[in-house]
Amino acid sequence: MFIKRDLSGILERYVKFPVIAIIGPRQSGKTTLAKHYFSSYRFVNLEKPDVRAFAKNDPNAFLASLENPHGVIIDEFQYVPELLSYIQVIVDEKKRPGYFVLTGSQNFLMNQAITQSLAGRVGILTLLPLSIHELQEHHLIKDVNTTMFKGNYARIFSEDINPLDFYPSYIKTYIERDVRQLTNIGEILIFQKFMQLCAARIGQAVNIEDLATNTGVDQRTIKKWLSLLEASYILYLLKPYYKNFNKRLTKTPKLYFYDTGLACSLLDIKSPELLALSPYRGNLFECLILSDFQKQYCNSALQSSLYFWRDQNGRIEVDGLIDRGDTLFPIEIKAGATISQNYFTAINEWSTIAGTDASRNTIVYTGQEEQKRGKGHVITWIMAGTFIAQLYAPENI
Repeated sequence: MFIKRDLSGILERYVKFPVIAIIGPRQSGKTTLAKHYFSSYRFVNLEKPDVRAFAKNDPNAFLASLENPHGVIIDEFQYVPELLSYIQVIVDEKKRPGYFVLTGSQNFLMNQAITQSLAGRVGILTLLPLSIHELQEHHLIKDVNTTMFKGNYARIFSEDINPLDFYPSYIKTYIERDVRQLTNIGEILIFQKFMQLCAARIGQAVNIEDLATNTGVDQRTIKKWLSLLEASYILYLLKPYYKNFNKRLTKTPKLYFYDTGLACSLLDIKSPELLALSPYRGNLFECLILSDFQKQYCNSALQSSLYFWRDQNGRIEVDGLIDRGDTLFPIEIKAGATISQNYFTAINEWSTIAGTDASRNTIVYTGQEEQKRGKGHVITWIMAGTFIAQLYAPENI
C-alpha cells in the first residue's frame, strides 16, 4: 500500500533547486517518497558497501556513471558526505533544476556537509513519520490508544507489521547502524537503558544530572547522547518561550519523542489496552499532539515556532505555545475524553498574564466533540492534525 505524503505538494516547489535533500529518521518513508515522485530518476543506494566504496574511491567516475536525462536519487548520502563537493561542481557547471535528489537519516552530518558544499543550491525538506492527517486520509486511525501504541512509521501500515515486532528490531538496527557509526559507545546496553530513561521522561524538563545518575555515566556523555538522539530524529527538545514577559520563567527544555510507538516499546507497553491503564498515557498523548505539530511544520516546509511556557515555580504551565509572528496561540493538551472546567485553568491564567484574547486559547483532548466557549476553543485530537495548516492559511493571517 502506497501512502501519499503531505510533503508531496511541497516537492513541486522545491524542484526549482538544483539539489533537493530529503532528511529524516530511518523508515519514515524518504526513499519511497523520492522514488514515487521522481519515478524516472536513476536510483542508487550508498548503504550498499560496493556502491559506497565506488563513490568514496572515485567520486567523479561514480557521478558520471549515474548520468541520466531526468535526474538522480542518491539514497543515504550521509555515508559519503565528501561527495557533495563534487555535486557542487556539476551543479554549477550544468545548472539543471531538480537534477539531484538526496535522502538521508543523519541530520547533523548532512547539514554540516551541506553548509560547506551546497549552500544556496539545495532545498532541504524533513520527512518525519506519518502525521495524524496522513493516517486519517488513508483511513488508518482506529482510536487514540491504538494510534499511540502503533506509532506512525510508514512500514507498520504499508506492510501490516506488528508493532511488537517492528520497534525492537528498529531500536536494535538504529543502535547498530547509526549510533556505532556516529559515536564510540562501548556499552550498547547502557545506551539502550538511556533511551528507556528518556522515554520515561517524556513531557518533563530535561535533567542531565538525573539521567547521568540513573544511567551511570557522566553528564558530558549524557549531553552527547541527547544530541545524538536529536540528530537521528528519535527525540527533540521543546524550548520554553520567554520573550516579552517580566515574570521569571524556566529556561530548561522539555523532552519529547517524535514517535509514540517507539516510546511505548521502550516503556515495555505491549498493547493499546495496557497503554490505556499506563501512568505514562497522559505524557504520551501530549507527545502525540506536539510531535504532530512538528510534523505539520515540516510537511509545510515551515520553520517550527512551537514552544511551551512555564513560570519558574511551576504553578502555571501551558503545554504548547505557537508564535506565529503576529500572535501567540496557547495550547493545552488533555488526555481525558470529557471536557472539564479545570482544562481551562492554566491557559486562562496565561492569557491574563500575556494580555491576550481568550478566543485564541485551544484545548486538545481525546473526546469526539468540538466546542467553542468563551474561555477558548476545544478541539478533538483528530482536528489537531490540521491545526498548523489552518493557523498559517492566508485567510487566517
